[in-house]
Amino acid sequence: MVQGGFGDWVRPVSERPTREISEEERRFENGRQPNVLDVLAIEMRARAPSGHQQENHEIDASYYWVRRRSVDWQELLGAVEHVDGPLWANNSSSYYGTNDRVEAAEAAGFARSLYLIRPQELRIAVVVEGAQFNNPRRRVRARFRLAGHQYFVAVTDPIVEEQYLALPDNEYPVPDAVVCMSLGELHTDSPGHAYAYKLAAAVITPQRAGR
Repeated sequence: MVQGGFGDWVRPVSERPTREISEEERRFENGRQPNVLDVLAIEMRARAPSGHQQENHEIDASYYWVRRRSVDWQELLGAVEHVDGPLWANNSSSYYGTNDRVEAAEAAGFARSLYLIRPQELRIAVVVEGAQFNNPRRRVRARFRLAGHQYFVAVTDPIVEEQYLALPDNEYPVPDAVVCMSLGELHTDSPGHAYAYKLAAAVITPQRAGR
């Protein structure tokens, strides 16, 4: 955040080739971990853009992260972005998803990989995927509509995954939520076919925001 409002997107990444941040690196000095909606002070070394993920910034892992405060529901709504077309591009769907991925060549033309949206008709689904391929694992997905387009994408928010995996397989309506959508790194599904997947990285309801 900047003085008086929200600034540009920042995705903290590490110096590792895979760019993931460890629990130790994101730990506060008191040992606690940050939560969604925390306002943090993070020491950065430099911008580290990678393909369509232009928001990446490499952290300085020698410093603790510092929590300043948290954002409430009304403040969060002020950061929601207006989307009047597809999320990136809607030209490809995975076996189980709907408009949930972008081909590598098309992803290369995007200069952003994050959106904060308020979808319509949001439902969280707990489904078994891959049973026919001898991989009967349960997965959490988000089904929603935005700007007239339909989506069915994987949820990677660990809190939401844990909450819904404790429930029976079904689809559960969510009356209101703000969702952080992320266009992930390229993933090669088969030789010569790489995609960036659209992910619901955070699903924030008024209740989760403490309203």
